[in-house]
Amino acid sequence: MPPMTRSPILPTCCPTLTTHWPLPQALENVVLVSSQFDPQKLVDGDFQRCLIEPPASIQRSVAKRQAEFLAGRLCAREAMRQLDGRQHVPVIGDDRAPVWPQDLCGSITHSSVWAAAIVADKQHWRGLGMDVEQLMSSDRASRLAGEILTADEMQRMAAGPEHQVALRVSLTFSLKEALFKALYPIVLKRFYFEDAELLEWSENGSARLRLKIELSEEWHDGKELDAQFSVEDGQLLSLVAIPA
Repeated sequence: MPPMTRSPILPTCCPTLTTHWPLPQALENVVLVSSQFDPQKLVDGDFQRCLIEPPASIQRSVAKRQAEFLAGRLCAREAMRQLDGRQHVPVIGDDRAPVWPQDLCGSITHSSVWAAAIVADKQHWRGLGMDVEQLMSSDRASRLAGEILTADEMQRMAAGPEHQVALRVSLTFSLKEALFKALYPIVLKRFYFEDAELLEWSENGSARLRLKIELSEEWHDGKELDAQFSVEDGQLLSLVAIPA
């Protein structure tokens, strides 16, 4: 069993923080903390008791969004505490992304009932992008494929087995989200689904991506990056980690 953290300040909607590594390839010098959460158990005062200041946009939002935010920030604070002992909660930046301390990189993600955060010192990792998604149904995957996949990716999907279409589209979506979260803080330029492609992936959870856009001299059209993913209980977790 992974180690659990129980604390008197954890709310009923998010009672346990778990430190574990749910992906196939272990990375050194990173901390990943996750939590199950239940928006229906969120009560008034949870943010104050957890010493987390909700931004105005979160205060105005529905319980589901508030619980997602609270669970994600609890995971992020605990991950940083385990990494180097600091007590810090990342605020939301103008670009809607979490603002990490200057010497750290990190990523927060959540589904409807699960949140996670990953952090590392920039001495070891320049960028971390993590994304969790529910696996799409075959119908939804077929509908959305044209928005998410490039022409080459569509061709590769058509040549592959039909039973893999939902996984392939879900995986391409999630890996491109993770790529954006890892690279955006480095290049500070937005890019979209058509600006990257999934070159290859295997059932063991390894994947390779290629940029199709000039973001900088280093992050140029044709640049390739490794990624990894895992699938559990219909939930797909993707990670792009850029070494220092």
